Amino acid sequence: MEAFLTADGLISLITLSAMEIVLGIDNIVFIAILTGRLPAGDQEKARRLGLVLALVIRIGLLFAITWIMGLTVPLFTIAHKEFSGRSLILLAGGLFLIYKSTIEIYEKLEVAHEAPSPGKAAGMFLSVLFQILLLDIVFSLDSVITAIGMANAPPIMVAAMVIAMLVMLAVSSPIAGFVERHPSIKILALSFLLLIGVMLVAESLGNHIEKGYIYFAMAFSLFVELLNMRFRKKAKPVTLHHRFENEPQ
Repeated sequence: MEAFLTADGLISLITLSAMEIVLGIDNIVFIAILTGRLPAGDQEKARRLGLVLALVIRIGLLFAITWIMGLTVPLFTIAHKEFSGRSLILLAGGLFLIYKSTIEIYEKLEVAHEAPSPGKAAGMFLSVLFQILLLDIVFSLDSVITAIGMANAPPIMVAAMVIAMLVMLAVSSPIAGFVERHPSIKILALSFLLLIGVMLVAESLGNHIEKGYIYFAMAFSLFVELLNMRFRKKAKPVTLHHRFENEPQ
């Protein structure tokens, strides 16, 4: 408790909470994309369960600091590239994100979906939950390493993760609904996940890419698309009115 009563402790808590929220954006987007395939009644439950699992995994990894630090020890070398346990996890997670994003983009543009039967819906729920769990491990690794680097007090790290998760629980439904209502935003979200996958693969091979560059690129793309959406919304009535004015009487 004393860690929270100092100025340094409060600053660490606020800063780390903000960082955890930023690092959780890709997790929210991924969960929103996956749960969008489920029946409407299961989507909210899957989102909340996925985020709670992410919190449990992060806290579990946090208390396994020795094991986390051991993941950075090189296991073998291929073509002058050293691979550690962390590298292999990032590589597997990055390849999975690239594969999943590509498949989702293809199915969104090329495949017509039918409503799943009750039996198939139960299987889809478990499949979606399993995929969320796999990516939670990858995203949590990044989050925990950041937390360890920014704060030395475990209570502050746990509190920051809980605060960030409460914020993500609050915004996950609006974000998921917005993504699902606008196909162009969903494609942008999938492109964002594709970029994150490429970044994870590059990171696993020892090529560090600042995540801020990807966030800035996607934020700019989102801003442009929001402007387009606003323009289309305002232009549509004008176009209809203009058409009626020019029809022969």
